[in-house]
Amino acid sequence: MKNVGIFLLFLTLTAGVVQAQPQNRNFDPEAMAKRQAQQIDEAVDLTEEQEGKVYALNLETGKKMRALREKYRQGGRTEGMREKFAAIREEQNKKMAEILSEEQMEKYKKYLEERRARYQNRRPRERR
Repeated sequence: MKNVGIFLLFLTLTAGVVQAQPQNRNFDPEAMAKRQAQQIDEAVDLTEEQEGKVYALNLETGKKMRALREKYRQGGRTEGMREKFAAIREEQNKKMAEILSEEQMEKYKKYLEERRARYQNRRPRERR
């Protein structure tokens, strides 16, 4: 009987820890833009001027994505959402090509591929 009580206590504590994990990943666009600029800087070795431009571009893109997410969240419809997000990312990549040198752009493309692969590996398979 004592073991059952200990087990139930353990189960309750475990459930509490799981519930305490953050479920909503609603990040601030400014914080995300800063983090992304730092990650890109590590990947392609940006100059200070480039770092400022990359931050501004990431901030602009983040705000567009957030506004689009809110629009779809409020409307409850998701038709065309993926295509609109892809268009925003394509626009970002075109602008990034204007900021980076050819050598840096190659490194940036590799960075994006690695990031995409990490994201695909951590996503639950049932969502597809």
